[in-house]
Amino acid sequence: MIIDLPKTSTSALTKKLVQIRNDSGAMALGRVLTLIIVVDEDRAEEAIEAAVESSHMHPCRVVALVHGNRRGSSRVDGQIRIGGDAGASEVVVMRLYGEVNDHGAALVLPLLLPDSPVVGWWPGDAPVDLASDPVGAMCQRRINDSAVAKNPHAELKRRAKNYAPGDTDLAWSRITLWRALLAAALDQQPYEPVTSAVVVGGIDSSATDLLAGWLAGALDVPVTRGRSPQGSGLISVRLDRPSGPLDLVRPEGTTIATLSHPEQPVRRVGLTRRSDAECLTDELRRLDPDEVYELALVEGLRRVTDRSSLASALVRAGKAPSPDESRLMARRAGQRSRQTSSDMVTVDTDRDEVVATDKAPDGEVGRRAERQKRVGSRVSDGPTVGQGDPGADRAATAQQGAEKTSTKKASTKKSTTKKASTKKQTGTTKSAAKKASS
Repeated sequence: MIIDLPKTSTSALTKKLVQIRNDSGAMALGRVLTLIIVVDEDRAEEAIEAAVESSHMHPCRVVALVHGNRRGSSRVDGQIRIGGDAGASEVVVMRLYGEVNDHGAALVLPLLLPDSPVVGWWPGDAPVDLASDPVGAMCQRRINDSAVAKNPHAELKRRAKNYAPGDTDLAWSRITLWRALLAAALDQQPYEPVTSAVVVGGIDSSATDLLAGWLAGALDVPVTRGRSPQGSGLISVRLDRPSGPLDLVRPEGTTIATLSHPEQPVRRVGLTRRSDAECLTDELRRLDPDEVYELALVEGLRRVTDRSSLASALVRAGKAPSPDESRLMARRAGQRSRQTSSDMVTVDTDRDEVVATDKAPDGEVGRRAERQKRVGSRVSDGPTVGQGDPGADRAATAQQGAEKTSTKKASTKKSTTKKASTKKQTGTTKSAAKKASS
């Protein structure tokens, strides 16, 4: 449900929220924080949709300050979204016109949830110093997106210069899966130190810069930042070790990456590009300062030794993995996986027994041979029961029935004899006891 309140005020918006809550019978709120979105009109709806999707994991009150035309008289057009239009949150949209654009912090203050954390998000252009901004000063966490800047690398430099505990970047959340895969790969054999690293990505990819900074700060090794065409995003990472390079490659336009090392088989891993809603959900999981991000931004970026190398030149020199070769390896790995699955077991329907192929593991062959024995193996001097000799089948069945009947009769006779002996013994005992009493 969407309720429009043109030319309104914050007090009117607050009263309307209370009225809606009373009319619906909900006297208690399950919101865990207040999310303030500071955005221009052209990005407003996209940002609100991402916040609504994220609210399913973090129920919150979303307050969107949408900056409009700064000319003309001051005016605030309000809008309240609840129910299906707000997900697990309640959304308050305030479109600002005129001089009121400079007083967003005063407008949002009455709408903050009491005794709850406050998070600020700037999906577009953000203030140079987030912590000193009037809206940012009231937030425990401040989220910007360096990828939307005209010069993302220069934007990261400004963020590093003005960093304050609680600052973070959606570009940092976009490389979470890359960092997890690389960290997990280094925890496997061979346990060798990394001597150098090469990170290749689009010239406008701030995520690539942050990943290079993270490797430089965490591993304390020389890191080369290769440049691919604009818009290509993060493409590959190579970690050089004495036994050979560890490569993680996701060619442009695909969601399947390859993880390879000379001493291990090639692995295909899903590495999709994360949406803003997924990245925002990650950032809302923690409200304390991100020390790893601080290390990558403030210390790591300065340690990246080279940012002028072209990706194509690095590939030709053998210093970076080839995306085309990664596509081929991924295709071959998929074919081997399907072939292995189809060659594990072959069923011979004519003989009604399981035959192990040459590619099956030794343990599997042994288990299938044991199942063959239980089904019934061949007899060297005559046909096997159930394989083309009906007379032998009937004779064998009759013999088995006779043996069962004979066994049952013997068991019954034995039981009867035992009962008679027990009864006789009991009678003798009673007679002796009677004589003793007399």
